[in-house]
Amino acid sequence: MSKPKKSSLQESKGVSVSETTNTSAIAAFKSRRHKTSSLNELASGILAKNITALSQSITLIESQNPKHFEQAKTLIKTCLPHANKSIRIGITGVPGVGKSTFIETFGKHLTSQGKRVAVLAIDPSSTISKGSILGDKTRMGDLVKDDNVFIRPSASGTSLGGVARKTRESIVLCEAAGFDVILIETVGVGQSETTVHSMVDFFLLLKLPGAGDALQGIKRGIIELADAIAINKADGDNLDRAKIAQIDFNSALHLYPKNKSGWQPKVTVCSALRKEGIDAIWKQILDYVRITTENNYFIKKRNQQNKFWLIQTIEHQLSSQFFNNPEIEAALNAQIQLLENNKTTPFAAAELLLKMSS
Repeated sequence: MSKPKKSSLQESKGVSVSETTNTSAIAAFKSRRHKTSSLNELASGILAKNITALSQSITLIESQNPKHFEQAKTLIKTCLPHANKSIRIGITGVPGVGKSTFIETFGKHLTSQGKRVAVLAIDPSSTISKGSILGDKTRMGDLVKDDNVFIRPSASGTSLGGVARKTRESIVLCEAAGFDVILIETVGVGQSETTVHSMVDFFLLLKLPGAGDALQGIKRGIIELADAIAINKADGDNLDRAKIAQIDFNSALHLYPKNKSGWQPKVTVCSALRKEGIDAIWKQILDYVRITTENNYFIKKRNQQNKFWLIQTIEHQLSSQFFNNPEIEAALNAQIQLLENNKTTPFAAAELLLKMSS
């Protein structure tokens, strides 16, 4: 009688799947699904550098559920004394400049020096479907595997300029979890840069070789916000154009008044793809921190960040209370109907609604 053929899928003798590992993993997964951690457990987990606790905590503070608001406030208050020990770096640039590739290469450079890095990446939400791709973990395939890195993509929602409404709170939680460097990636260009600038210590602008001439360099706005400009993709045929752009931007930056920080923004060239020029950018950031710490500008800027955070929180709270008021909601719908029938104006409708709330 012929022996039954062995399937290629058949398990070989002596090679067994660890029953303990699989059973415990499945049990732990089910337990996490059905168990809601208490605030004490979340706070203790964050301080113990537990990534699962950190992720759950950020989900809690991002929640739109009013029941979670008080819990989030308590959690932030608990973690705040353990925060403020990182370097916060904002990274921006137009789509296609290579932000994700740069962050991955830069992050790996930092972890190779023993740093723990948190990446808070803001993904734009659709104004139609309200959905968001949240694809940064896919674009940063190597970085996401690093045990010393935490990547949290967040949907921008309806936040001004595409910055996640709870990014500031997420920074506090990441710092309490012991991350040395916090990288915040913006959506692209626009008012998001101003908002991110208000929550970071160092603001890095990525530019493309040949994407603008000297006239682009002397425009105010985004250039003024930058503590450093890096011409990315400076490799191959782009290298010469990158060096020309470097000269143009350096010349333009010297036309601006001296910064209160005492720091003169610098322009470098780099290739994130080839891992070139990355160390020079990190050294610039360390020089900036050293100079601004010595002249006390670093702590002054942190205080300004807290003031901005306070004002922004008040604005959000007032807006939330206004629109969640049932009487306001009914009156708002009525005013919208009048607007559609040309029986009132936006200004008159707004004035009426605001008087109702006072």
